[in-house]
Amino acid sequence: MTVLLLEDEYPATERLQRLLLQAAPETRVLAVLDTVSAALAWLANNPAPDLILSDIQLADGLSLEIWEQAVVPSPVIFTTAFDAYAIRAFQANSVAYLLKPVKLAELQAALAKLHATREAWLNEGLKMRNEGLRPTSGNSSFFVSHSSLSIERLLDALPRPYKTRFLVRQGEQLLPLPVAEAAWFLSRNETVTLVATDGRRFVLDYTLEQLEALLDPAQFFRLNRQIIAQLPAVRRLHPHFNGKLLVELHPAAPEEVLVSREKAPAVKTWLEG
Repeated sequence: MTVLLLEDEYPATERLQRLLLQAAPETRVLAVLDTVSAALAWLANNPAPDLILSDIQLADGLSLEIWEQAVVPSPVIFTTAFDAYAIRAFQANSVAYLLKPVKLAELQAALAKLHATREAWLNEGLKMRNEGLRPTSGNSSFFVSHSSLSIERLLDALPRPYKTRFLVRQGEQLLPLPVAEAAWFLSRNETVTLVATDGRRFVLDYTLEQLEALLDPAQFFRLNRQIIAQLPAVRRLHPHFNGKLLVELHPAAPEEVLVSREKAPAVKTWLEG
């Protein structure tokens, strides 16, 4: 994945690049720019990156000015110490709006959302081309007077509170179960089971992908393809073969829970907070 990083503070730049490599080791940062003017010039002369990671406030103004002067067919993750620009940010193809200091779990959740919606971004860029918006020479980003966003997409992009409870079935009854009582979630044979902190089990009508979007990434982490665990449920980590981690959960999982070598650093960072 190629990334254009827009940030005017050196410590923040270093932190973001470190987090990017932890969240997505295959990431390649194409350029680090600290002004609106430099970003506009770079976009006019280079192919659009897979992702733009941008602070709101740059050295010469608000980065949002870039999307008011240009239509750039790249999704954006905004980082900022303020939340006053959220609506304008979502009008600029924003995938997420992260408050500083950016946490690894939040960046990972934003990248997961980007991966899930990448096809939609590509289709939208193709639609703009088909409607006659011409790119500048040698470039897949192109300029118009302003960008637009449908109300449906804006509402879909606005941040929502994380889920606080599940309605679970116990016999013939439906019970509200606080999310805090969910130790981990297991996906097996296309069925997702919630395992409570007291060992009770409930079948949910969600996929793990849906749960990733609903659960607070500071509290929940997808350890592998089968399991999402809440922080207190992780009791110990054991080194395993080839750099993998063996995770000890409570209540205990029915089989070994392994974290890949690539994801191991992210799990450790999540546990450290």
